[in-house]
Amino acid sequence: MFVKKSGQNKGFTIIEVLIVLAIAGLIMLIVFLAVPALNRNARNTQRRDDVAALMAMFAETLNNNNASQPATCNGASATCWVKDAKLSIIDNTTATNVVWTKNASAPGTAPTNTNVDNVVIQNYLKCSGSVATTTGASSRSVAALFAVETASSSTSQCIES
Repeated sequence: MFVKKSGQNKGFTIIEVLIVLAIAGLIMLIVFLAVPALNRNARNTQRRDDVAALMAMFAETLNNNNASQPATCNGASATCWVKDAKLSIIDNTTATNVVWTKNASAPGTAPTNTNVDNVVIQNYLKCSGSVATTTGASSRSVAALFAVETASSSTSQCIES
């Protein structure tokens, strides 16, 4: 048989409330730390996809024009990529700057790129990991250098066609 004590209060103790608040705070901390990383990864995936599509369009341009490469141009120029209308999907009004540099006779110095707003495309380049190199490259070797975000800065990436 149960005996009911008189004057017993119903409700939570201060310890129970503090434990619940500590758990809620821990969950909030995990969420606030994870969301920026998820956003950064989504932007990096989009950059990789955009550069891969750009390189595919560039390869198609070469195939359609008997391996004739377009002249050197800067994405901010309205006349860039006039050899193939498909490459005109580059939006010249955005901050992204696509620069194509054509080396006419021999490879120069392999460029670097750690600016997430730029894509540098150049012939006489091959990818060696995440950097471009001129070793073993020919005039038909084309590589694109772009940067992806990291937790504290950015790092260079390379894709070749």
